[in-house]
Amino acid sequence: MKKAIKIIVEIVLAILAVLLVYLIYKSVMKPVNFNKEKEAREQVAIQRLKDIRTLEVAYKGVTGRFTSDIDSLKLFYETGKMEVVMQIGSQDDSVAVANTALIKKKNRKITNEQLLELFRQGEPLVFSVSTPLAVKDTLFRSREDFCIDSLKYIPFSGGQEVIMDAIVKKVSGVDVPLFEAKMPYKALLKGMDNQLRINLDADRENSNKYEGLQVGSVTAPNNNAGNWE
Repeated sequence: MKKAIKIIVEIVLAILAVLLVYLIYKSVMKPVNFNKEKEAREQVAIQRLKDIRTLEVAYKGVTGRFTSDIDSLKLFYETGKMEVVMQIGSQDDSVAVANTALIKKKNRKITNEQLLELFRQGEPLVFSVSTPLAVKDTLFRSREDFCIDSLKYIPFSGGQEVIMDAIVKKVSGVDVPLFEAKMPYKALLKGMDNQLRINLDADRENSNKYEGLQVGSVTAPNNNAGNWE
């Protein structure tokens, strides 16, 4: 009887030991798995913020300002046009460079269209021409994963929208257009361990850093940099 009880106690202790090891492993791996998933989600979010920045810069190049409305960026992408500068000839071709300078010296009013016609006739030239092209035929053409309809949403958030702002601010007496796009961790890390996310936000706040991912800034001009760069 005593032997049976001893065996039962040993089995219970063994089970408790295994359970304890599992709980320790789980507690150790929880932040590891959290950070792994966080980094994976950040990569998707960063690409989306980079795409927003690319469109914002192109939009400003055409309109002279940024926009806080992602729907305006979408319309710009789908229907807008932008000037694309193309170089005809090569700057490494010394003959073409010298010949172009000579032709322009002889005819200071010569147009790019006339230069292009001479180039087509075989004249060695090098010059730049500006051509209006549809935005959607210019930006993201090589990106099979690009989807303009997803641009306004924070990934993994269940449909929450990117926080946008755009202003014109006086910097050293000069009007400077600024924009920012934000994805708070509270939305980006939705569904993950909430306490670890709260701890992450607290750490960021204590370090005077935004609690999430952000590109550009309307308070501190940063040349449209992302806070991950």
